Amino acid sequence: METVKLNNGVEMPILGYGVFQVPDYEECKNSVLHALKSGYRSIDTAQAYANEKAVGDAIKESGIPRDEIFVTTKLWVSDYGYEAAKKAFHISLENLKLDHLDLYLLHQPFGDVYGSWRALEELYKEGKIRAIGVSNFFPDRLVDLLSFNEISPALNQIETNVFYQREEDHKVMVEFGVQHESWAPFAEGKSEFFENELLVNIGRKYRKSVAQVALRWIIQRDIVVIPKSVTPERIEQNIDVFDFELSQEDMKAIAALDTNTSKFFDHRDPKMVVQFRKWAEGL
Repeated sequence: METVKLNNGVEMPILGYGVFQVPDYEECKNSVLHALKSGYRSIDTAQAYANEKAVGDAIKESGIPRDEIFVTTKLWVSDYGYEAAKKAFHISLENLKLDHLDLYLLHQPFGDVYGSWRALEELYKEGKIRAIGVSNFFPDRLVDLLSFNEISPALNQIETNVFYQREEDHKVMVEFGVQHESWAPFAEGKSEFFENELLVNIGRKYRKSVAQVALRWIIQRDIVVIPKSVTPERIEQNIDVFDFELSQEDMKAIAALDTNTSKFFDHRDPKMVVQFRKWAEGL
């Protein structure tokens, strides 16, 4: 497995397994077990996914040494704030049955970001987290956070796929030494993702699926990616992307698919900010 080195020297796999929208305990545990059996060594979960216990049980049951698995989870906005963040962290750690995390992220750029980040900085200094970062931060929010705090985020996990390529975000992250990570690498199948003619044709050329082409394109941009599937064959297929390389011509052709628009929602839309406040309040 190829790795990337974060800005504090910690290495993480460039491809991992995500468990978003897999709340069922047995399905999540079995899927993580299959992913680990298939060679994945990075698992991405979150407090908001309601499956940290299943992930923790799968890691324990796998028998794989702890230091060989890179575990990421995230703090949800309902627990933002210095004291609340520390409490939520320990609950996540207990759910995962771990004594430390490899990466802990602020899940959203709303609410008491600064108080929460201060808590993460302290947990990092105490050795309870190997690296800290953020998710869904646009460049201005990211640079604000790293400019006015002691510890810079090691990583920013944002929606990134062939239809929403985040080129400007990527440039800013490279400039400030923050690792870019992709969520929704397949855009959850929106806009007929898996039937896209260009991706289908490129896949035929390399004898690879559309999903494999999309993942390879992200990896060749030096972006970490965490595809999710609960289908065993697809879990195996998604990690089988290190035996081929897209040509520069193919990379440029795929770059032309960019719409520079989210397939889900805009974090800068005031209505969405209000919605996140409601979610934080449990409404």
